[in-house]
Order: sequence, then C-alpha cells, then structure tokens
Amino acid sequence: MYDPLAPPPEVSVLLLGDEEVGTSTLLSRLSLGIRPQDEGDDLPPYSLPTLRDLDQPFTFNITLYARPYTLSFYDTASPTNYTLLRPSFIILCYDVSRRSTLESLRTRWLPIVNSHFNYDEELPVMVLGLKRDLRREWTEEEKRRDEESNGKERGKGRGVSVMPQEGVNLAQEMLCDRYAECSALTGELCREMLEDVARTAARTTTEKGAKTEGTSCSVM
Repeated sequence: MYDPLAPPPEVSVLLLGDEEVGTSTLLSRLSLGIRPQDEGDDLPPYSLPTLRDLDQPFTFNITLYARPYTLSFYDTASPTNYTLLRPSFIILCYDVSRRSTLESLRTRWLPIVNSHFNYDEELPVMVLGLKRDLRREWTEEEKRRDEESNGKERGKGRGVSVMPQEGVNLAQEMLCDRYAECSALTGELCREMLEDVARTAARTTTEKGAKTEGTSCSVM
C-alpha cells in the first residue's frame, strides 16, 4: 500500500552507448523538464544547460499515477565505472544519423549488459534512438542498393541514417523490452519517451518487476 509519508522510491537508470550519441544532451533536456517545441522552429528558444560528468547521478523527481518517484540517471561517462553499478533499468542509446552506433549496440554494448548486469533476470533494457532531428531520408541510390542486398549482409547498401523499423527490429533481435526515439535538441518525442521511461521505471518498484511481453515501440 502506498504510504504518502514514505520517501519516494528511487530508480537508478544507466545510459550506455558510444561516444557522442547524444546522452549528455538528453540529460540536459531532462534537467529542464519537457518543454514543447515551438511550432515552426527548428531549435528551441532557450539554451540547454551544460551538465558535468562529475555531478552524476543526475536526479529527477517525477509523479506518475499520483505517486512520486526519483529517477537517478548515470551516463556511460560516470565517475564510477559503470560496470560497478547495479542499475534498475538500462537504456542502450544510439545516434539515428550514424548507423555504426546502432550496430555497436549489438556487438559491443549488449555483451557488456549480459556479462556485467546479469544479476537480475527481470532487469529491463530499452533501446533509444537519439538525434532524431538529424535523420536523413535515403537517396534513391541507397534504396536501390538496399533492395539489391536483400538483407543478406547487415547494413550493406543502406543509407547512413537508421530508419525507425530498423531500430525496432534490432531491439527485438536483442530481446530488449522497449524501443523509442526522440530529439533532445528540439524536444521532439521527448515527453513521450520520458513517460515511457517513467512507466518502466515505476514498474521496477513492484513485485512483478518491469518486464513486458515483447518489444513495445514509441515512434511517431
């Protein structure tokens, strides 16, 4: 039973991904709260604050289902070696404008999750595509090469930018629980992403845990 006088449950969230995929900008966005993008503007009319790695974890208080929660975010560049942390929720981040960072989730980061964070079979893992505002549609030549490769070789002939369904497919292949995309710079889909993160984080505090059936997708 919920005790309004008890301190809010704290959920630790670890962001993993290659350098410069956008996790620092995401945390800066979260520190402001989610503000809507001005219609017709490419960039928000305010500056995102600069956060220091030494100040981790970055803690945010949220209210969900009329109950307060505290989310403590650790970035890959945490002063504490991230392999020594015991997060309640892991988010694998990639840059949708750089295909190599998506493939790195499968070849580099998933093995790290499986080897260092296997203490809890119910640990939820999410794939998050960042820098959505930089996605470039494939050229006709790239589309033709992709059709010719027919999926026989991973990524061969495909455009540099990752399309949403590709991210969803890899998340499913890696047996991750959720997939979402957003642009921390413009704020696009950040509110929806944070709500998805908050719901998953809140479920980690329940007896049943946060595992879901299949991979859900938050892409519009």
